[in-house]
Amino acid sequence: MTDTTSAAAPAEGRTMPETVEILQNRRTIRKFVDKPIAPDIIDAIEKAARQTATSESLSAWSALRIKDSTIRSEIARVCGFERIAHAPLLYVFLVDQHRNLRIAQELGADAENISLRSAHLFLQAYADAVLAVHTTETAAEAFGLGAVILGSIHNDVARIIELLHLPKNVFPVLGLGIGYPAKTPELKPRPPQECQYFDDVYPSDEQTPSMLEAFAQYDKEVHDYYARRNPDNPLQGFTSYVAAVAQSPLAGKDDLFQMIEEQGFRIG
Repeated sequence: MTDTTSAAAPAEGRTMPETVEILQNRRTIRKFVDKPIAPDIIDAIEKAARQTATSESLSAWSALRIKDSTIRSEIARVCGFERIAHAPLLYVFLVDQHRNLRIAQELGADAENISLRSAHLFLQAYADAVLAVHTTETAAEAFGLGAVILGSIHNDVARIIELLHLPKNVFPVLGLGIGYPAKTPELKPRPPQECQYFDDVYPSDEQTPSMLEAFAQYDKEVHDYYARRNPDNPLQGFTSYVAAVAQSPLAGKDDLFQMIEEQGFRIG
């Protein structure tokens, strides 16, 4: 079932730009057909991603194309997502200050007092990598491809670092699987615009006395969406899901800051 009714319609007499249509109809694709992606398409996608905005013009991100079947299988195991091992195109995007540190040191910078390891520039580089992921995904979708973003590589950061031979001052951010969709799922609902976009200042709690009331309609939309996907065990709603996540153990992910520091960054 394909549903694009949640996508905004353009004003009368105005044509919706293709890029906006792609973004408004974005879906996560978790199953791909067994069809290779032409090299010129991959090259065009990567060129688009390289034009992503970057903080302070440092371009402090890199991406690994994962081709080796053994590495793919291990990433799939870490992510708990067996099918991703067979994605036609699989990337891992990285914070990469290793490259810039080498440049600075070759030009005589003091290795012990380089700000590239700072929390400030780490966060900038992390944001750059996330932006590059989304640019890559959007460019891929423009070619009729689909994608799945893999935050689950953080299920075992130490293993990903070891597996990919990441040196100090490099940190894994997100994985990205790309391919031709085996099917196009229904468009997933998103929170109401008035609960995410505000004017000038963050609203006081008094302006929204009850979050449950504010999200009541969205709760119903989420429940109905998952009921169609899994009638035997649908998600009750967005708010109950948030409450469940808030009370769930982090399952080993509470040491991320420690892992970042072990990679050479000064977060504390």
